[in-house]
Amino acid sequence: MIEATLAIAFSVTALAFLLNLYRLAAGPDVLDRVLALDTLVVDAIALVVLLGMALGTAVLFEAALVMAMLGFVSTVAFCKYLLRGNVIE
Repeated sequence: MIEATLAIAFSVTALAFLLNLYRLAAGPDVLDRVLALDTLVVDAIALVVLLGMALGTAVLFEAALVMAMLGFVSTVAFCKYLLRGNVIE
């Protein structure tokens, strides 16, 4: 039962990943691309967590936490750069 659920979750998350890649490439504005990149990080984290569940290892959950922290910081830094022109004041 869990294998079927993981397969469905993998396919839906991979579809979301591909749609976000399209949005990243065809975004009409820079802010749309930033949001698509942030959502792409969330999809990548979801794929890593699903892989960790499928393999039964806890190391990938720690990797997902590191990815989440880096994704948040990079999104904030990129938005700050777009608004002010520099990251460090």
